[in-house]
Amino acid sequence: MLAIFLHENMDPFYQNITSFPTAFFSFFLALSVLYWLVAVLGFVDLEVLDFDLPEGDSGPAGQGSEGVSNPDVLAGLMLRFGLVGVPVTVIISLISLIGWVICYYSVHFLLAWMGEGFLRLVFGLPVLLVSLYIAVMLTAQVIKPLRPLFLKATQETEKKVLGQVAVVRTSRVDKDFGEASLEDGGAGLILKIRATGEQTFTRGDRVVLLEYLKEQNVYRVVSEAEYKGA
Repeated sequence: MLAIFLHENMDPFYQNITSFPTAFFSFFLALSVLYWLVAVLGFVDLEVLDFDLPEGDSGPAGQGSEGVSNPDVLAGLMLRFGLVGVPVTVIISLISLIGWVICYYSVHFLLAWMGEGFLRLVFGLPVLLVSLYIAVMLTAQVIKPLRPLFLKATQETEKKVLGQVAVVRTSRVDKDFGEASLEDGGAGLILKIRATGEQTFTRGDRVVLLEYLKEQNVYRVVSEAEYKGA
């Protein structure tokens, strides 16, 4: 298997994915793969990039721009393109993957005759922008059937997990970071949790889910010992 990737016939492939414009998507795709590997190991939250989206439709471009922060602008753009209802990390991963595929084959069939240099930059920029736009549009369609699943899962989870014991799966849990796994009789649940005050937990600690904070989509927890002793 390794010999296939090291074969000289793979050189055009490597040249394509590491040169402009495909390199743009290659970079974010590599980051996405790395992120999911780290998330599976429990070192980061699965929804580490999530932020609150504004309610309702976004207004016309430039309206009310004074005092609007960069996250607000980004949230407005995501709302305008329909990139809502699922974790931001899923959205970025899908855009990176779809954009990479589109850009790779566009370069392969349209720009293969060009070498590196100014001419490739001139023709590569439109390819990048078009690939990005198509990737965003396709991602918006792909996540549509996923939204009810995430919403339903959140609502059902909130009802049945309060008061139950979960096990910390991240390297730490404090007031700003943490995840725990909860056995539900099936595949198990991974929940975002937060400690109270300056209290901290480490991987393997048993905690009790006390309160669901809807705005942050996290559960407030205390140690199992503290809960039983209360």
